[in-house]
Amino acid sequence: MTSRLVLVSPAIGPALREARFYDGSSSIDEAGAARAAAAALPEAARVVLSPGARCRDTAEALGLRGAVAAELAPLDAGRWRGRTLAEVGAAEGEALARWLADPEYTAPGGESVRQVRARVGHWLESVPEGRTVAVVEPEVVRAAVVHALGLPAETFWRLDVAPLTATELSGRAGRWNLRLGRPLMGE
Repeated sequence: MTSRLVLVSPAIGPALREARFYDGSSSIDEAGAARAAAAALPEAARVVLSPGARCRDTAEALGLRGAVAAELAPLDAGRWRGRTLAEVGAAEGEALARWLADPEYTAPGGESVRQVRARVGHWLESVPEGRTVAVVEPEVVRAAVVHALGLPAETFWRLDVAPLTATELSGRAGRWNLRLGRPLMGE
């Protein structure tokens, strides 16, 4: 039997809109968009969530109840958490540029792209057969796709993950296929 994984990105909220490094506390703007999208989700044998308010709130609005998986936490931006990309760029431009360009470079007090890819990849390889819906942060979607397809870690920041979209992976024995993100609502 095949494992089918539907990675759902959270609805829009202040942190996403402001390009703010997520600190886990910011929620979504309105639950209405997610409630309207609920019918577009397939039935699932299990539901898992990234820790953090916006994933929990998006899942609730979608009518999903699931367990929080620590391995699906967003990329840890360390001391940049809660600050906007512009603020960090102005204060620590060289460090930010290096972090965005070098997958081995660790955010100050946080983690590197390679570390988040390994963490999410380890979780991905443990996904059981059947369908799993995971409401996860955009960088978790990126890490899962980069790992599943064996892409170079340098491609991580080149993958855009729109709010409230589904990215689907299916496979078995470490061989994954990708169905690119689709909106959960009509455009």
